[in-house]
Amino acid sequence: MSLVVPMADVPDAGFGNDPWWVVGIKVLLVFVFLVVLTLFNIWWERRVVARMQHRVGPNVHGPFGLLQSLADGMKLMFKEDLMPKGVDKLVYVAAPVIVSIPAFLTFAVIPFGPTVKIPFTDTYTRLQITDLPVSVLYVMAIASIGIYGIVLGGWSSNSTYSLLGGLRSSAQMISYEVAMGLALVTVFLFAGSMSTSEIVAAQGSHQSVSLFGADIPIPGWYAFLLFPSFVIYVISMVGETNRAPFDLPEAEGELVAGFLTEYSSMKYAMFFLAEYINMATVSALATTLFLGGYRAPWPISIWDGANSGYWPVLWFVGKMMCFIFFYIWLRGTLPRLRYDQFMKLGWKILIPVSLGWIVLVATVRAVGREVEFQRNWLLLAAGIVALIAVITMFLPQKKTDPEPEPDGADFDAFAGGFPVPPPLVSTPSASEADSRSKEGSRG
Repeated sequence: MSLVVPMADVPDAGFGNDPWWVVGIKVLLVFVFLVVLTLFNIWWERRVVARMQHRVGPNVHGPFGLLQSLADGMKLMFKEDLMPKGVDKLVYVAAPVIVSIPAFLTFAVIPFGPTVKIPFTDTYTRLQITDLPVSVLYVMAIASIGIYGIVLGGWSSNSTYSLLGGLRSSAQMISYEVAMGLALVTVFLFAGSMSTSEIVAAQGSHQSVSLFGADIPIPGWYAFLLFPSFVIYVISMVGETNRAPFDLPEAEGELVAGFLTEYSSMKYAMFFLAEYINMATVSALATTLFLGGYRAPWPISIWDGANSGYWPVLWFVGKMMCFIFFYIWLRGTLPRLRYDQFMKLGWKILIPVSLGWIVLVATVRAVGREVEFQRNWLLLAAGIVALIAVITMFLPQKKTDPEPEPDGADFDAFAGGFPVPPPLVSTPSASEADSRSKEGSRG
C-alpha cells in the first residue's frame, strides 16, 4: 500500500474537525517523540563532544551506548530525593513542573507534515495537533512561562547560589526574548500571517534574483530572503535556552550549578528534560519559519512526491536535527561569555540591528506596492547593509591605556564596576607615604 497520495486528491478536513481518538493519538505521538528525542540528544551530545575532545563517550549500555541516557534517567528516578532544610516546599516542588509542562505545550502548533491518510483507516488528518491565527505568538507566550519555574526554583531553594542563578536567568530570558520576537516580525511581514501552517505554505514558491541579466533561482525559504533575521534568531535561540556559550544561569565556576544547586532525583531530571525539549522547540520553530518547515530541500524537491505523504516528516526532523547539532557544536568549541558581555550583545547589538532591519524590510514592502521596480535589488542591498552593520559591531574596539593612578592613592575595589581583590603587592596609603617622606627628610 502506497503512503504517497497526490495532494490534489487529499481531502482536507482542516483544524478542529478531527475525531477525539485522532487528537489523542497525535498528543501521544508528540509526547513520545519528545521524550525519545531528549534521550537521543543527550547521547548524541555526549558522543559528538567526546569526538571533538578525542574521547570515546558512552559506548557500554546498548549498541553504540544508545541506552546510556535511559540508564541515567532510571538512576535519577530511583535516586533518593533530598529536601533541603528551610525551603518553601510548595514552590520548591512546583518549580520543575512549571518548567517542564510548557516545554511540551509549545509543540501543539508545530506542523510536522501535510494532510495524510491514517494507515488502515479512511480518515485524513493534518500532521499537526492544531493551528491558530497567532500560533507563533502562542509559542513565545508559552515558552516564556518556563522562566517562572527557573526563578521560583532558585528563590525557593533558600540558597544564595540558586537565587543568583534564577535572577540571571530571568534577565537573560527577557533580554533575548525581545531580540527573538523582533527577528520574527519580518517573517510576519513577508508571509502576511502568524499561523505556522500558512508561513510554511508561503515558503513553498521559489524566488529569483536578477544579477547581470541572469535570473538566479533561490528557494523561497526565509533563511535566504531574510538572512539577517535568521542570524539574529539563531543567536537569540541559543541565549533563550541557557545553552553554552550563554549558560550563565548555571555557570559552574561562579554559581556551582545555579538554580539547580539544591535539586536532586527526578526534580533535577525535569529541569534537564525541559532544557532539551526547549532546544527541540526553538529548532522546530526555526525550521518552520526560516527553512520551509516540512518541505523537501533541493534537489529532493524535484521529486513530485517529496512533499506528500509521510516523507515530509523525515525532512522536518532532519532540518531540526541540524539545528540541534549546531547547539552541540557551539558547546564543544566556544568558551562561556562574561555576563556583562552577554547582556551587551543582546541589548546593544541584537535589538538595535533587529529594529533597523525591520524598518528596511517594511520600507521595501511598502515601496514595492507603490512603485514598479526590481524589489529584489533593494532587498539585497538592505541585507548587505544590515550584515555589514552586524560585522562592524563585532569588531574589537580600540583599547585606550588607562591613566596611571597618582602615587599614594588608596586602592578602590569597585573602580571598574566589579569588585576585585586588592593586588598582591601592597601599595602604601597617602598617610603612610607622608610619614615615610617625613622620616626620609629628617634623616
